Amino acid sequence: MAEEQTGTTSVPMRSPAGATTRTTGSASGGAASAPRVWTMRLLVLGIVLTALNLRPAITSLGALLEEVRDELGMSGSVAGLLTSVPPLCFAVFGVMAPWLARRFGPGAVVCAGMAAISAGLLLRPYVGSTGGFLAASALALMGIAVSNVLMPVIVKRWFPDRVGAMTGLYSMALALGTAAAAAVTVPLTDALGGRWQSGLAIWGALSAAAVLPWIPFVRAAGAGPADGASAAGFDGGEPDDGLRITRSRTAWALAVFFGLQATAAYITMGWMAQIFRDAGVAAGTAGVLLAVTMVMGVPLAFVIPRLASRLPHQGPIVIALGVCGFAGYAGLYWAPAGGAWAWALLLGVSNCAFPLALTMVGMRARTSAGVAKLSAFAQSTGYLLSIPGPLLVGVLYQSSGGWGLPLALMAGLMVPQVVVGVLAGRDRTVEDETAARQDGRTAVQHRPRRSPGGEEVGD
Repeated sequence: MAEEQTGTTSVPMRSPAGATTRTTGSASGGAASAPRVWTMRLLVLGIVLTALNLRPAITSLGALLEEVRDELGMSGSVAGLLTSVPPLCFAVFGVMAPWLARRFGPGAVVCAGMAAISAGLLLRPYVGSTGGFLAASALALMGIAVSNVLMPVIVKRWFPDRVGAMTGLYSMALALGTAAAAAVTVPLTDALGGRWQSGLAIWGALSAAAVLPWIPFVRAAGAGPADGASAAGFDGGEPDDGLRITRSRTAWALAVFFGLQATAAYITMGWMAQIFRDAGVAAGTAGVLLAVTMVMGVPLAFVIPRLASRLPHQGPIVIALGVCGFAGYAGLYWAPAGGAWAWALLLGVSNCAFPLALTMVGMRARTSAGVAKLSAFAQSTGYLLSIPGPLLVGVLYQSSGGWGLPLALMAGLMVPQVVVGVLAGRDRTVEDETAARQDGRTAVQHRPRRSPGGEEVGD
């Protein structure tokens, strides 16, 4: 009644936890909502800039891998180790992300992650040794690892009714950053005097810019509930809900799916340009082909999460992406130069298993705390499983003197990827699975014992 008498209108809003609240169109209501509007815009900007910086550290190196190997004296096996460093860092540091988010707040952790990326990218071209190059790369990848894990958490907490759309937005930005680094690193290197060091270091500026939108959320993490930090959802995260993620079959299926798609992605990012160069394709064109593969993720990374969020089962999408990957690897084996553009397109479609996996992380848990645990488990376990892939490709390439065996390995891994992806795409949540298993164990423990005659007996 008071709203009708004052002539104001009531507008439903959602809190970060998803609860519906109401604000009025009065002067005080408008003043209260204005900071929230700008907070949400700043948050979206931070998510986009963060996503843009989650892959250039890897794809920029792929475009200049031969020059880096020659300068630092790397063998094929050591270069394979270098391409295995990203999943190793993602596995080791990604598992720390939920604890760090509870302790400092997700915004503060992502801000620190962007600063670590910037420092690592600026340092690694100039350390002058293989060990130093690996260490600086690990610093950048540490920042990528924690941000990888926390992006689905931030989306789930702040946009609970738009998980597909927001996952599509940052997946599209991630794909754009990946493709841009692959496409322009070689031209940038030429424009900056032809030194690969400059071509790699330039990407540190982009990650430095991504630090800025998160600074207000760092301050919010240290503020008290009275000034809105708790309401903002960045006050150190939610308390541990006791969810034992390892008891969920879906969590394990999603982790293995994540690991196999990561194996394919990092082999592609680390070695595909070299495959084309060995087939006689010019270095600049090989970089563009890698960029084509990455840029396919820009539109598809926006479309696939939205489509997946509308389907009860994501298995059909998993199968379609797997078929594209198998066809792309077969084409690289039979006619790497002749059909180069077609194989780049097919592998670009196949690599969109990554945004699909991120979408399933958001869909397979009901709460933001559950998403945090599932995201950390699936990504850390998955990246751990993906470590041997790029290294094994380097060893097979060096020992066999060609790409036949490595490509056969890549094609063969598509089969288990499809199988576990279909299992992970079933319509269920990890909370329900773990609760059902716990209830089943409790029922077994309390089942009455019976005598040989059939009567119940006590303990």
